[in-house]
Amino acid sequence: MGAPDKDPREEVIQAWYMDDSDEDQRLPHHRNPKEFVSLDKLAELGVLSWRLDADQYETDKELKKIREDRGYSYMDFCEVCPEKLPNYEEKIKNFFEEHLHTDEEIRYCVAGSGYFDVRDHNESWIRVWVKKGGMIVLPAGIYHRFTLDTDNYIKAMRLFIGDPVWTPYNRPRDDLPARKEYIKAFVHKEVGDHAIDAA
Repeated sequence: MGAPDKDPREEVIQAWYMDDSDEDQRLPHHRNPKEFVSLDKLAELGVLSWRLDADQYETDKELKKIREDRGYSYMDFCEVCPEKLPNYEEKIKNFFEEHLHTDEEIRYCVAGSGYFDVRDHNESWIRVWVKKGGMIVLPAGIYHRFTLDTDNYIKAMRLFIGDPVWTPYNRPRDDLPARKEYIKAFVHKEVGDHAIDAA
């Protein structure tokens, strides 16, 4: 049997389990040995991903179709780097606090790169490295955080359904309906008969 074709998304989005070291958050933090996570496994956690042509985002038919299919009516850009972001140090600390949102978080990296860390069913951190051309959707209610990598630069398109609300709810916020919905949709279904309380 021939090797399966490589998923083109993996050139711009990679994921792996993180080690527990408290070294600089911008380092890769691979476990030893490295434990990569497939994009299909991310999808089981509700994290969706695409590879798009970041040089053509203004005219990209595929992006247009995703926006129409998913109702992403709002769009803006966010540049995260020491030169462009006011209160950079404080913001980066805030982004790296574990939190959730009551809506999807949609990020399309059009330049640079960064890490979106998400919790799996067992509370382990998975680091998702998104590079130019990678677009991910984090479902409402998933605990996550963001940091730059050592290049210290990302320019991301932010998409949203309706008027944007970027409120982060720092953990623990298991009382929020969005968290309960997430657990019902993505955590309990995995465990089948052995439903466990993931909160």
